[in-house]
Amino acid sequence: MTMSGETMERGLVLGLGCRPGTAAAEVLDLAQAVLSEAGYPALPLRAVASLDVRAAEPALLALAAHFAVPLLTFAAARLERETPRIATPSAAIFRLTGCHGVAEASALAAAEAGGRLVVAKRTSARVTAAVVDVESNQPLATMSSTVLLASSESESSSPVLELAG
Repeated sequence: MTMSGETMERGLVLGLGCRPGTAAAEVLDLAQAVLSEAGYPALPLRAVASLDVRAAEPALLALAAHFAVPLLTFAAARLERETPRIATPSAAIFRLTGCHGVAEASALAAAEAGGRLVVAKRTSARVTAAVVDVESNQPLATMSSTVLLASSESESSSPVLELAG
């Protein structure tokens, strides 16, 4: 896992939004489609990112565990700061969440300034997904965020770490 201030090789960050109770299969299907479009597996997946209110969402935890990467979550205020960089801002999503986008904004927030949106928001019935390409030697998630370590065990065994930014 990459911790605050550590650098990483070039790779991808998958940003996800979903409705509560979404089936893991629906999340996985859309995730695989957008990751393939972004060049996965030639470019490795480094993290999954979302809104903090989805930190315990079983489908997101299952997806992070499937890819053996951390689930990084961010407060709506942090995601809102990414609005100038997102391709598909939504006033409707802002009314619901307090930020103009979840999938694109969370991936960009995780990647920080070194991230470039390579797959703009795609949607299924209950999921949104976007992919950011992160440059080599770029810190990942150095802003305050929640990191859930994905494991194949129950979600209650996933430790939560607060990163100070």
